[in-house]
Amino acid sequence: MGFMSKFLLPPLLVLSLLFGTGCATRQVQDSLSGSTAQRLVTHSIDELMESLPAGDFEKLRGQRLWLDSHFIEEGPLKAYADQRLRLALDQRFGIQVVDQANDSDARLSVFYTSMATDQELAGFYLPIGVVPGFQEQTRVNLITLEKFHGIAELFYFIDADGVIERGPTLLTRKQTDALGLPIITIPLSRLPEGSDQP
Repeated sequence: MGFMSKFLLPPLLVLSLLFGTGCATRQVQDSLSGSTAQRLVTHSIDELMESLPAGDFEKLRGQRLWLDSHFIEEGPLKAYADQRLRLALDQRFGIQVVDQANDSDARLSVFYTSMATDQELAGFYLPIGVVPGFQEQTRVNLITLEKFHGIAELFYFIDADGVIERGPTLLTRKQTDALGLPIITIPLSRLPEGSDQP
């Protein structure tokens, strides 16, 4: 009995540790520190503005529009999205966004519901952050799928000629996924690189 337990206990301990850490975790980040996070979110916002449905905005072509936008907090990210929206309305539909409601022919109320990054980790790994001297997030990948997504989402109301219509909820997602192995991490998808071409 002692001989069997002496040789079976270490493999069983390792297996239980492996299966104990073979799970999925998800984390929404509110920080955009780092180029990848910034590019994921800004590319998502760009794609979101290009997905505005022509059926809702073409009828406002040539009109003056007052933009009233809302997000959970004021700041540079909302200002970026507002400016990108102004540009899309002008370039795609010939709509002039004005600064005063009294100068407008119609009103657009936009509610940004998400502009952030989302990280997800699934697979098998050994967490070694519990060992003194290592950071809490430190781990050794056995085989993992690491997803890093930028998400932008909004919905809107158009008030024109006294009629208020709600537009659809629009969602875009840009991603960089990777396969994590013990020694290397292999990218599965990448953001498009910049181009010098006009």
